[in-house]
Amino acid sequence: MSHYPSSILKLIESLSKFPGIGEKTAERLAMHVLRASNKEMAQLIISVKEVKEKIKLCSSCFALSDTSICKICSDQARTASVLCVVEQPADMVAIEKSGSFYGRYHILQGVLSPMNGVGPENIRIKELIDRITDEDIKEVVLATSTNVEGEATAAYLAERLKNYNLKVSRIASGVPMGGDLKYVDQVTLKKAMDTRHAL
Repeated sequence: MSHYPSSILKLIESLSKFPGIGEKTAERLAMHVLRASNKEMAQLIISVKEVKEKIKLCSSCFALSDTSICKICSDQARTASVLCVVEQPADMVAIEKSGSFYGRYHILQGVLSPMNGVGPENIRIKELIDRITDEDIKEVVLATSTNVEGEATAAYLAERLKNYNLKVSRIASGVPMGGDLKYVDQVTLKKAMDTRHAL
């Protein structure tokens, strides 16, 4: 690696700081940058600059947006009375790709994790309560992860919301489509059995 010129080494070092990018991948990306046309690199530079300058958080749901109110929050065709609570913008994108939800979102920007010093005041729980108080919300769908922190966050929110006049639901979890039971872990199987429904 040290045989590269210093400018390439600096690029490799910068790229390797991205999550999931190790030194070898960073080296391959740096070589791609070298081979790419000036036009491609100019477009990449413009794209990175625009993201840093234009992207902000939606003032309502805290999704990534290039306007003060994101497209979903401003879409009059969406069901404004149903909020889906997720951890991060990527979770919202995943649900949107599924085409299974037609309400609006609230992004917590994290989960409760006392071990890591993340309490209710460190994520967007107060803002969620404010929205429920100020908007005509009839249902809150808790779509946090099914790991320990996600489940704890959902349980905490369910407890906080039980005194409000609304339905609180939790996304189902269990055996994935096409899943072979013998390869599914015991916790997932238990969850699937506990949340079974009539056919």
